[in-house]
Amino acid sequence: MELLSLENELAKNSYPGRGIVIGRSADGKSAVTAYFIMGRSENSRNRIFVEDGEGIRTQAFDPSKMEDPSLIIYAPVRVLGNKTIVTNGDQTDTIYEGMDKQMTFEQSLRSREFEPDAPNYTPRISGIMHLENGSYNYGMSILKSNNGNPAQCNRYTFAYNNCVAGEGHFIHTYMQDGNPLPSFEGEPKLVSILDDIDDFTSLLWKNLNEDNKVSLFVRYIDIETGSYETRLVNKHQK
Repeated sequence: MELLSLENELAKNSYPGRGIVIGRSADGKSAVTAYFIMGRSENSRNRIFVEDGEGIRTQAFDPSKMEDPSLIIYAPVRVLGNKTIVTNGDQTDTIYEGMDKQMTFEQSLRSREFEPDAPNYTPRISGIMHLENGSYNYGMSILKSNNGNPAQCNRYTFAYNNCVAGEGHFIHTYMQDGNPLPSFEGEPKLVSILDDIDDFTSLLWKNLNEDNKVSLFVRYIDIETGSYETRLVNKHQK
């Protein structure tokens, strides 16, 4: 698979929607994840990321302008022991609760489908990072309609072991802007990951479409110790 430039993947797409990146820093020391949200409507753009324990949640920037909290207010990131869960919806809680009961990542998602936002039927994208005794692996999932047909939910899970330094995978909800929005296709894209959290945060934020970007979360986790650094960028708070 071709190693893609994450900078180019973002810069050439005005509306990838919501996106998850998971991988390993180029120096091999850190497990890396990033999650961003974008929006086209005022309701969708009226959001910020805030810290919530070891994770984050979305909240309205201006509560008086919030029209419909469903599908846009949720916890994108939660931590369960040595596992970090990153998703684009409230399936974060579904995965957390399932894995807390010894279910697998894939099993936990069996009760969920794509979002009920016809005609887009936005895919649910999810990631799980597992660090233990200096080892690191991760998985990604996408639940999507069958070419826009909500009668069928197609389920894809991808597992990555022995993670290569400087590489990661990127999955997002939409191929590009459109009406209806076309769902992501294929397997997660192989992309480069930088050593420095601030450089990586800057690369992502600068290349997301200026009109549509809303918020960005980036975390670097030390693979040996489990300690982590987090960056949050909110358009409304810059």
